Amino acid sequence: MKAFRLDELEAERVANEGAYLQFLRERNMSVGLYALDAGQTDPQNPHAQDEVYFVVSGRASVTVGEETTTVARGSVVYVPAGVPHKFHHISEDLRVLVVFSPPEG
Repeated sequence: MKAFRLDELEAERVANEGAYLQFLRERNMSVGLYALDAGQTDPQNPHAQDEVYFVVSGRASVTVGEETTTVARGSVVYVPAGVPHKFHHISEDLRVLVVFSPPEG
């Protein structure tokens, strides 16, 4: 079994001074914690993998392709491979679990 605590993952992400921390990688998927602070710009480009975002905390808007919605704690968003997407109008520090399938490069 592999089990993780969000507070420990957040501390590791901060210690590594990055917005993204991949903490699980398996044959068919990878999982990471993505962090954007209020007012920050999301630098993402489209990925070669399908993604699922689960918002752990915070509030923002997200645009996937031509569609935009507001997300907050508990929101789940699917992003197909190759589709442009960005979080924006981040009004509360955003912490998101990201599942890539297949695993991110």
